[in-house]
Amino acid sequence: MVGPTLIDIREHIDALATEDGQYYVRCGRTGDRPVPAAGHRFSDRATARAAARATAQYRSALRRYDPQVPYYDLIVCETPRDDTVGHPRESSERPEHRLSDPVVPDSTTPARRDLVEFCHRVAGAVFETLSSAGYDAVERAVMDAYFELAETVDDPDELCLCLLESMASELRGSLSPGEQAEVLTDAAARLDSPRDDDDPLDATLTALEQRGLIESFTRSPYSVDRDGEERSAVVQISGYVLSPRDGRLPVLPLTLELCRHHAERSSRSVQVTAVDGGWQLTFALADTEDQNGLVSAPIDGEV
Repeated sequence: MVGPTLIDIREHIDALATEDGQYYVRCGRTGDRPVPAAGHRFSDRATARAAARATAQYRSALRRYDPQVPYYDLIVCETPRDDTVGHPRESSERPEHRLSDPVVPDSTTPARRDLVEFCHRVAGAVFETLSSAGYDAVERAVMDAYFELAETVDDPDELCLCLLESMASELRGSLSPGEQAEVLTDAAARLDSPRDDDDPLDATLTALEQRGLIESFTRSPYSVDRDGEERSAVVQISGYVLSPRDGRLPVLPLTLELCRHHAERSSRSVQVTAVDGGWQLTFALADTEDQNGLVSAPIDGEV
């Protein structure tokens, strides 16, 4: 959705709401009901999902002014009709969160916290890019796929991984490789600039290892052409937290992080092969007509 102001979005959510609705929007991680859907009820699940998508858009717009606005794992919940109060039951012991507070429970381990916050930032940057670029259908498809998963995944921490997996799948199915590359470049520009002078691929893999997205990695030197231009590098990773889907491996966080460190010459294609204990990925940096696998790469030997 391009163009609507915060007031427009809030009024849209107000128009969707009804006083006696059974459905509401909340964070699957903390239970909080974020602005601007807080306090609203909706007549059916589809309407509540539309409100959740608008809420995500609203908070993305807020984040342009305050980068500390937290990311929420938005899900749709249903309250039984005999709830006479008209609001979902909430524990009085749940801590209150301000806009600038992190949305990760105190019980989450530091390592898990780093992973969750990294996934949220990647997803948020991509959502903001889809919104500003006018890819409304893709944005809706990602959110709808995520809502479906939110109703079946018990562990709230797993939802952020499911979001990245479904996002990679929807981007691949809906956008051309060139459009995917543009989304990656724009989304990377929305993240903090790197503060190191390390080799971009080394910096990318180290960052992913530190945040718990992979357990370990090894890599080859770049191959070079006759002019001394870097062409490709082979990386082996173990303990990758994202799962393959339909014969493809979601590589969105890897290519986005690499683009953040190497925006002037991002990866043109990614090839994946299953190996003992993990995955082998070949990142091609040279210009190639076979631009493929930028967000979800085909696994060699699988359909």
